[in-house]
Amino acid sequence: MTRRVTVGPFNRVEGDLEVRLDIDDGVVTTAEVTAPLYRGFEQILRGRPALDALTLAPRICGICSVSQSLAAVAALRAVDGIRAAENGVLAANLAHAAENTADHLTHFYLFFMPDLARDSYAERPWHGEVATRFKAVQGSAAQQMLPARARLLQIMGLLAGKWPHSLAFQPGGTTRAIDLGERVQLISIIGDLRDFLERVVFADTLDNVLALDSFAALERWRDGRGGDFARFLAVADDLGFDRLGRLTLPLMSYGAYHGGDAPLFARGIYDPTTGTLAPLDPDVISEDVAHAWMRDTALRPAEAETDPDADKPAGYSWCKAPRYAGRPVEVGALARQAVDGDPLIRDLLSRSGPNVVNRVIARLRETAKLALAMHDWARRLDLRAPFLDRGARSGEGAGIGLIEAARGSLGHWIELSDDKIRRYQIIAPTTWNFSPRDRDGVAGPLEQALAGTPVGADGAKSVAVQHVVRSFDPCMVCTAH
Repeated sequence: MTRRVTVGPFNRVEGDLEVRLDIDDGVVTTAEVTAPLYRGFEQILRGRPALDALTLAPRICGICSVSQSLAAVAALRAVDGIRAAENGVLAANLAHAAENTADHLTHFYLFFMPDLARDSYAERPWHGEVATRFKAVQGSAAQQMLPARARLLQIMGLLAGKWPHSLAFQPGGTTRAIDLGERVQLISIIGDLRDFLERVVFADTLDNVLALDSFAALERWRDGRGGDFARFLAVADDLGFDRLGRLTLPLMSYGAYHGGDAPLFARGIYDPTTGTLAPLDPDVISEDVAHAWMRDTALRPAEAETDPDADKPAGYSWCKAPRYAGRPVEVGALARQAVDGDPLIRDLLSRSGPNVVNRVIARLRETAKLALAMHDWARRLDLRAPFLDRGARSGEGAGIGLIEAARGSLGHWIELSDDKIRRYQIIAPTTWNFSPRDRDGVAGPLEQALAGTPVGADGAKSVAVQHVVRSFDPCMVCTAH
């Protein structure tokens, strides 16, 4: 007999989230993901002076504020073809990478791993060690990670004045230049991040971690190793995380961290079922509202409006259903590195596809890449050159800002008239991953990933469901506007 349960609200999630599950013989058959909180930022921005976007967009979220800032900056920059000062690009990369790294560490230590310390796993041989290390509030891991995270976020004070919701990020670069002493301080902070990663997370050098180029190499490396990454891998093996949350959808990345000859991460669409990479075409991105509490407008975000319809009979979420060439796609660190050609991630995908363990591996691997990249960007800052180019703005036209937040692809679409915002549309990473069904009845990525998940007799308290949800790391306040 099929029964329906509602899981939610989820704790340790930014914003509200509910998941309705149809369960048959102890397995999820279908899922509906609901974002029950309406934000209205796209309506708030409409009609305001263009540069108000730099004040309001960061306030969409308190954990990915820099990402929202940089998407707004990129959209405004695109309207007039403004070229930012190279120092400003590097400083923005540093701030953005600091925020995203902090996000990855927060996800691992405070959101994902505490679920493994639950009493429901008390009979597992690893539970005692994991509970001592990762139990919420009491675990020793958080006591180490939180000071390291706070130290990392001091980068925001140096480069952006404050965090979150800084006004330092502008179309022409960044407003705060630093001196030699501050650069020394910046490099010291990045060195402390590297020390934490090498000593606590990986128990090995970042160079050795990034040299791992296959599943077989990862298996050899982890054998007998300490560190929290190896602890996670052992638990993931025991719980079969490679079989949880599996998808066959395309993986999408907008590309990230620009400056120099090429971005740190490339843009594109990667098909994990065939191992093929295709170029990204923003013109084929659309938004479907068949099951969102929204009125129908244009499909293309550059032409669409966000008009709520709370009484829509078919609606079950404030989240729209973004589609790429008519299909749902998965976004995030796994997608970013698959598109960029990371050999370990590509090999993991060829073996088991996108799943819970591979998403967590990708986020931790990305922290190692970002720590090394941040050191390089800091050394490349030319302290004699400007950080901001005050180029002229016309205040007329349309632009798109496509960047990568920690959770994946973030896009801002803006249209200006008389230097005022005529239209503003936002598609956040969690909008992609947690979308409802579209007009063809095709489920969004999380809805598809939950199908087949085993559910115990407690139903709404199933830990396996929470592992799948947390592997995407929802940020619901970014999702619906």
